[in-house]
Amino acid sequence: MMKKSIYQVDAFTAKVFKGNPAAVCILEQWPEETLMQKVANENNLSETAFAVPVEQCYEIRWFTPEMEVELCGHATLATAHVLFEHLAYKGNHICFETIHSGRLNVKRSGEFLTLDFPADSMEEMVVPELIVTALMTPPLKAFRGKTDFMFVFASESEIASMEPDFGLLAQVGGRGVIVTAPGNEVDFVSRFFAPQTGINEDPVTGSAHTSLTPYWAKVLGKKRLTARQLSARGGELVCEEKGERVEISGQAITYMIGELVI
Repeated sequence: MMKKSIYQVDAFTAKVFKGNPAAVCILEQWPEETLMQKVANENNLSETAFAVPVEQCYEIRWFTPEMEVELCGHATLATAHVLFEHLAYKGNHICFETIHSGRLNVKRSGEFLTLDFPADSMEEMVVPELIVTALMTPPLKAFRGKTDFMFVFASESEIASMEPDFGLLAQVGGRGVIVTAPGNEVDFVSRFFAPQTGINEDPVTGSAHTSLTPYWAKVLGKKRLTARQLSARGGELVCEEKGERVEISGQAITYMIGELVI
């Protein structure tokens, strides 16, 4: 029988019941992949993160209830929060090694944690008719990134009122669909739909901002940007374009500490 602490953290928020919840398990060694997938499915959160110490870093992997993903921002933020707040990690910088996304870094500054992630490269594309039908309104522009599609709209109200056909969106492919527009009170707003991975709408998607930040930095002519994800829970982010990297800052708060008994 294995007994391990498990933490549930709300990321990109300073208040519980807001932001994006992630489960975090810090382990001594890697269990079977099938076991991690079962734990993620049982948790039924958008992501469960597993991390194992390796030399001066941690290896990290992320699972939705249905599959492993290549990159996850909010669960990385949550993992750093657990290490800093609950496991007495020394210093203000943590590095994470990943299978698909290279080295990731998280630094602590006061109440904020900042992710240092690789910027996504987006290629403009023709708007698919399937997307127009699924989103019930045509976007102004369409882009394809490493794992996601991004569709740009004219106003925050369009993003806030959007009610997609998730059955159709699941046919688009990739990991998920980002929709975005200029914000009324922040530089830009977004939502993230991923029925392809078992999550109709992700509350706050840090990794999506590796696509959003370079785009809006270029459009708005500024490197430091404020962002809001307009899900029901909502989330606040500060993003900075750094060339081939993107910095994504936010807060996190612990909701629950428990124990896995397997």
